[in-house]
Amino acid sequence: MRNLYFSDQIRSEQNLYENIIIESLKIYGQDVYYIPRTLVNEDRIFGDDVPSQFNSSYKIEMYIENIEGFDGEGDLFSRFGVEIRDEATFVVARKRWSQTVGKYQNEISSVRPNEGDLIYLPLTKKLFQINHVEHEQPFYQLGNLPLYKMRCQLFEYNDENLNTGVDTIDAIEQASAYEYILNLNATSIANRIGDTATQILDSASGLQMVGEVSRWSDSDQNLHLIHIGATDGKYHEFVTSRPITISGDYRVDSDFTILTITENNKISNNEQNNDFSDLSDDFLDFTEDNPFGDAENN
Repeated sequence: MRNLYFSDQIRSEQNLYENIIIESLKIYGQDVYYIPRTLVNEDRIFGDDVPSQFNSSYKIEMYIENIEGFDGEGDLFSRFGVEIRDEATFVVARKRWSQTVGKYQNEISSVRPNEGDLIYLPLTKKLFQINHVEHEQPFYQLGNLPLYKMRCQLFEYNDENLNTGVDTIDAIEQASAYEYILNLNATSIANRIGDTATQILDSASGLQMVGEVSRWSDSDQNLHLIHIGATDGKYHEFVTSRPITISGDYRVDSDFTILTITENNKISNNEQNNDFSDLSDDFLDFTEDNPFGDAENN
């Protein structure tokens, strides 16, 4: 029978243990940004939400459990290009997460970190997506659970909306999002990043094309738009026959004429298919039925 005169669930000792962990994370950890995911149009069959938004960020200290570098498969070379599959485990104190991220003023309903949320690591300037949250390690040494361990994988940007308020994070969206480039007849437009560009396609039905301004270039009079869509949810495009309006919190500029429309698929900038195609000519014969298998007739 267990000795009844000793207890491992003394509240003062639990608090001391928790405070020591928090202090250790502040000493040996890294300042990161926790970024909650906002679901816009969840697919309840596949559990996916392509047009997710990330509208806030919270600076908090976390410890990176990886010692000799990132886990995972690293840089994976395949016939379709290069995939970077870095993984990391982040450790955060429950108390600090509740104080910083989970407090009621933040309008976050979750009581713990969620799978699908992001962590931005300024040390490497990379975003990691939480794949699994372990909440039972260490396992009740003093009768409590002071930590969350988040197993994460390098996040691959897919045209999500980043409005976190941190310039280095939001710049990922501006650098990687699919763009429409509208050449206008305007000589100068003030810095309108984040404003909304609207074009009425059908005034009778109220059909509009809407996009977010990511950049204006005075030198070539190009307006760069991201997150393009039509108000009816169907596929439409901007047209040169109708004017465009740019609106923000304090200003509305209207009746700009679109001279030309081009698209910029920035995701293709990272593809290395041509490089692999050139290199493969030295050892692959695509005239064979199966160039990746055994040689024919052997």
